[in-house]
Amino acid sequence: MKDRPKCKCGNTSNPNGYCDGSHLNKKSDMKKKNIFLLVSILIITMSYGQKLTLDTSKSQLKWKGKEITTKEHYGSLVFKSGYLTLKNNKPYGGKFIVDMTSLKNEDLPEDYRGRLEGHLKSDDFFSIEKFPVSILEVKGSSEQNKYSYEVIGELTIKGIKHPITFTMEKNNDKWKSDLIFDRSKYDVKFRSGSFFENLGDKLIYDDIVIETELFF
Repeated sequence: MKDRPKCKCGNTSNPNGYCDGSHLNKKSDMKKKNIFLLVSILIITMSYGQKLTLDTSKSQLKWKGKEITTKEHYGSLVFKSGYLTLKNNKPYGGKFIVDMTSLKNEDLPEDYRGRLEGHLKSDDFFSIEKFPVSILEVKGSSEQNKYSYEVIGELTIKGIKHPITFTMEKNNDKWKSDLIFDRSKYDVKFRSGSFFENLGDKLIYDDIVIETELFF
């Protein structure tokens, strides 16, 4: 009888070394196991969360405040760090730390910006020497429509923490987030109608608008 061909790869289970196809079955089983493992990892990631790390070099934060005379000031701040956790592609956790020492004004002529920036950093407003960072924590969200979410969280300014609700929208490779906080809740008293009466045209509204573009 003519000899059967020997197995060239040497992985056969045949005791005589003949090619019986068993090593091919092993390779097929291994491939199936790898595919199953990959699918399992994807399912676990979707179910238990995906952590996105903030790209602080690309992300932006803009602030805006307004006086009763309709005069408006605006400027920027820089993120120190941050992350967002998604569950089923929906925000459900995260933490963003803002460097308050980076506060800048962008509406005044350059010669006048330093004075306003110094005032905003003083104890009249955000006491930045004592409280150099502010923190926003994400605690969960509900879907408003596709790629748009109402987020619940906690905002800490000057060491004071309060609940806050805001919107987040996914737009291609970035997330856009807008929120409004009441400065009076964080002991920012200067020209606030919540603390002083009869301010007239000196009144500064309590609501501060924050607009962000977040890249991960």
